[in-house]
Amino acid sequence: MSLGTLDREARARPRRRWRLRPGTPGLVVVAGYLALAGWLTSRQWGRPDRLFHQAGDQILFEWMLAHAARVVSGRAHPLWSEALNVPDGVNLMANTSVLGLGVPLAPVTLLFGSQVAFGVAVIGCLAGTATAWYVLLRRRLVQSRLAAAVGGLVCGFAPGMVAQAGSHLHMAAQFLVPVILALVFAPDPADANASSSGTWSRVWRPGVLLGLVVTYQVFLGEEVLLLVALAAGVLVVGYALADRAAARRLAPATAGRIAVGAVVAAALLAYPLWFQFFGPGHYRGMPFHAYGFQLDAASFTATARQTVFGDHRLPALLAPNATEENSFFGPGLLVLALVVTVWLWHRPLVRALAGCAVVFALLSLGPRVRLDGALTDLPGPYRLIAELPLLDHVVPARFALVCVPVLGILLALSVDRVRRQPVGTATRPDAVPVRLLWAGAVAAALLPLTPTPIRTVPVWQVPAFVAEGTWRAYVPAGRTVVAVPPVTNAGQSPAMLWSARTDLAFTAPGGFFIGPRSPDDPAARWGAPDRPTSLLLRRVADTGEVPPISDTDRRQAVADLRHWRAAVVVQGGLHHGDPVRRTMEALLGPAREIDGALVWDVRPLVA
Repeated sequence: MSLGTLDREARARPRRRWRLRPGTPGLVVVAGYLALAGWLTSRQWGRPDRLFHQAGDQILFEWMLAHAARVVSGRAHPLWSEALNVPDGVNLMANTSVLGLGVPLAPVTLLFGSQVAFGVAVIGCLAGTATAWYVLLRRRLVQSRLAAAVGGLVCGFAPGMVAQAGSHLHMAAQFLVPVILALVFAPDPADANASSSGTWSRVWRPGVLLGLVVTYQVFLGEEVLLLVALAAGVLVVGYALADRAAARRLAPATAGRIAVGAVVAAALLAYPLWFQFFGPGHYRGMPFHAYGFQLDAASFTATARQTVFGDHRLPALLAPNATEENSFFGPGLLVLALVVTVWLWHRPLVRALAGCAVVFALLSLGPRVRLDGALTDLPGPYRLIAELPLLDHVVPARFALVCVPVLGILLALSVDRVRRQPVGTATRPDAVPVRLLWAGAVAAALLPLTPTPIRTVPVWQVPAFVAEGTWRAYVPAGRTVVAVPPVTNAGQSPAMLWSARTDLAFTAPGGFFIGPRSPDDPAARWGAPDRPTSLLLRRVADTGEVPPISDTDRRQAVADLRHWRAAVVVQGGLHHGDPVRRTMEALLGPAREIDGALVWDVRPLVA
């Protein structure tokens, strides 16, 4: 990940002011990216009964988008919510609240609902990231529109990006990454074509803009920002080793821009970061061991499941889950990248890019290297940074996402180099065959990576009792709707889905988030602390086995309902719905069927 300031050949070319105008090739490229992203999301449009493959994560982000819409309409605190996890609430700044997506998408959410907003967000993340890289490549590194378009395609639609987009909006929203890098590595003042208006244009203006963009990126995803910072640091070191004279010349202005950006961002983020780390509902650590989410070394040459030649069995062995298939580049693209690196090795930028890719590919292998599903005795370099602050929170598998733009840039550089060869001259009569050969090689490398529409899974729709607002007649102010089972720490939370799709109209206990174990113990955990009744009902929902219910269980259920400030308990569709219903009736008595849901009015019990 670098720019024309780090590349002599790019600096030798005149800078262009690139704009999108109707009918221009650039607009056609962007329209192509949007069409591809729309097609990848096609299996969910108009299907409220379907969610993308990691259903729990989509429910989380639908809820976050719904919350952002309430923030815009002045009905919610941007960093905190009491709509979930009653009675304690949730620190949203300490979770992936994606306000940077949710706020601009608020009109879509308010008009069409959280599911449509999520689909639009996925399209925006994929197409926006591809477009941002296309613009950066076109303006700073390549002359050929085709080269920039191919590079943007890889950067925006690589298997890892598609896998993340269907579940993790905070990881897929990378459209500001090229902007950050463009501001850090601004035009070289030694370049005759660069601006010479002084410190303001070379340090202060890009530095202030950098601080603003970094601030916005925090509200998209802090983990991506951390990866960008690490990758930029490794790239700078690599370039300094490759071209020390240029590095010394560029260092003062680059350091100045970073310093100015850091001051601006620190001032703007002081309160949000305080709220995240010290505000109500803050936590320490993570509820899982990040080092367990590592990639298999064989995954780099394998084919991801969301591609035309995808295999649903193999990726499951080589990646921690379907959302972390960040390294499945296939042998063709890796071989092509190696050829490009050797071919363009004389360019310091290429050497720095290659070194950056190798470093982050190795980090993604975790503390001990796996190969073809088997744990080896080879130590991974990740163990050198695993205990460092902040880095101990990064999932190792996500380090491979840094390789995506590196490969996109290398491919764009190679296509641009081939297309700039003179055609039909006495000195280069072989230019046309070389172009055709290289076009075939690029096509052969990218064809196996062609993405397919993101897989979906079924989900029970929101019962009409909730969707149509019938619940309002049963729930007074200050009381909650308890969905059955009352999930407090599992990914698929019915209460969270119902809340998201009804504009957070009611409050509910539990939910899918990260919070403290208790008010006195800030150690991180998934969701709220378990209650005996929630554990009981989750076990029944998972197994379908109805346990004997004692008077002690009944008293405990009433105590838990009081803790949750419950007014009604609602059961919608469930896989083991009848066993859950029988368990609930053993605890609370017969249910009433109202508008497609089983309802227990518990106000007399908890009064």
